[in-house]
Amino acid sequence: MRYLAAGYKVIAITDHTDYCNIKSAVSAIVDFCRHWPRNSGIKVLPGVELTHLPCEQFKPLTKYARSHGIKVIVAHGETPMEPVIPGTNHAALLSDIDILAHPGRITDEDALLASQRGIFLELTSRAGHSDANFFVATQARKFKAKLILNNDSHQPEDIISPKELEKIGYACSLNQQDVEDIYRNVEAFLKDKEGRWS
Repeated sequence: MRYLAAGYKVIAITDHTDYCNIKSAVSAIVDFCRHWPRNSGIKVLPGVELTHLPCEQFKPLTKYARSHGIKVIVAHGETPMEPVIPGTNHAALLSDIDILAHPGRITDEDALLASQRGIFLELTSRAGHSDANFFVATQARKFKAKLILNNDSHQPEDIISPKELEKIGYACSLNQQDVEDIYRNVEAFLKDKEGRWS
């Protein structure tokens, strides 16, 4: 309900998962979303964030998540703030993900791949990860990849309003049209996901 109070209409719960907890996390998140009251004022979609995986595990885990009701799959990208296995961005982009989170070390090749596959690159308000936002925005612009603004909240204090998130975009030299494009792309994405979930 904190997200509703902050002005959101749709969110996805995307707990960190890997092989050790994906079965229990997916089951709990899908069950939670199925029982979320439809008249609450905010829609909640089931998701996961695949985090710190060996590169070869992205494809089987995205397949598992999709086949068990997960609608939004995020991959923890390569970021200067929190090192992951080199090649993570590429392996994640070749799997069935929707969003590559805080991909602060994204190469030209992978930014192009994200664009070709319609995968969102995240601009985040999260401390540390946000240090690479300008670079991510530049790569997205260069290769016409889609962007998403996200607060990547881990605790209530991380939740900021959509208007505050827009400021994150503007700080990366995005203009009003860029932000409107983000909203339009995300709205189309969510409409598709909501339709499949209803």
